[in-house]
Amino acid sequence: MKTSAFLYPWDVLGDPHAPARIADLGVRQVTLASAYHSTRALTPRHPRHRIVTAEYAAVLYPPDEPYWRRRELRPYAAGPWAPADAYGRAAEALAAAGLDVHSWVVLAHNSRLGAEHPDTSVVNAYGDRYPWAPCIAQPQVRSYLVALAAEAAVRPGARGTELESCGWYGLAHLHAHDKIAGVPLDDTAQYLMSLCFCAACEAGYEESGLDPQELRKRVQGTLEPVWSGGPVGARGAELLADTLEFRARTARALQESAVAAVRGRAHAGFQVLLHADPAAHRCGPNAGVDPAHVLGLADGVVVPCTGGAGLLEPFAACGARGAVIAANFTVVSGMGGRPGALAQDAARAVSLGATELRLYHAGLASTADLEAVRKSGAVG
Repeated sequence: MKTSAFLYPWDVLGDPHAPARIADLGVRQVTLASAYHSTRALTPRHPRHRIVTAEYAAVLYPPDEPYWRRRELRPYAAGPWAPADAYGRAAEALAAAGLDVHSWVVLAHNSRLGAEHPDTSVVNAYGDRYPWAPCIAQPQVRSYLVALAAEAAVRPGARGTELESCGWYGLAHLHAHDKIAGVPLDDTAQYLMSLCFCAACEAGYEESGLDPQELRKRVQGTLEPVWSGGPVGARGAELLADTLEFRARTARALQESAVAAVRGRAHAGFQVLLHADPAAHRCGPNAGVDPAHVLGLADGVVVPCTGGAGLLEPFAACGARGAVIAANFTVVSGMGGRPGALAQDAARAVSLGATELRLYHAGLASTADLEAVRKSGAVG
């Protein structure tokens, strides 16, 4: 089965053995980050370093100055963790090892953007801003994300792209020294804490027949039992239903514009996939989508399957001929992955409709984890 492994440019640059090591896994493709959020990453086999700290969200190639000159928002060039054209140099080394290279583009996840332009961020019902989460209902944010998608996706040598966070981001976020787990939040409570009340979203609610101030009070009242350890209750489901039409419509508009912009710059046959969740209300790196809509828009989806492959079924049920439905498995044991069970997990994913596999993350995994992947016989 066709398999792609995720990589960062710093996994490759400075390590002359990295491309061959990845090719030896049996994968045919690498999904290489070209625009990525801040992170602290382990590089367990690199000859020069063990930890790479990417201090802020950045593009990992030189941004085109004329392309961005008149835009209100623009991407940040990377610092020393990805100097010069890190993406381009890593892509060339991987291609020389016989691997197809697709770009990996993170969109609506950018803490520096929120810090420097706070009005662009999601603001919850209590007035708290989420600087890591650009609000996709705002025209200037949407314009920036679409432009970023087009530039970061269509890099020299790339045969396709995978767009992550092409939708709403919300409360859930791997944050430094995180301290928000004291009160457990179920799926509905997470959604309510992710609802945005910036001016653009309030206007959207009004267009949907909702009073924004009354909606704020309803959200706060519905969440009140949660802070005492109780359930959201039926009112949470009512709020989800009342607000989802606006939220889903906004996400679809971003997805349509981003895919169109990428295709407008790409060569024929350039593949466009979205990291996706079949529940339209979900926020985060795997954007909530309407499966039928997204498979009619893009060439396919990348679906999180580490906790089980059930999310594949709604996409497979659409019957979109030729669509890629890629099951994404973590193969890093320390991050909850099961590289030793990859053959079993992949077989289950195929039975539920998967057509390809994704391995997260070949640069972060230990040598033992990579050896388990290689021996699994599941990749190809």
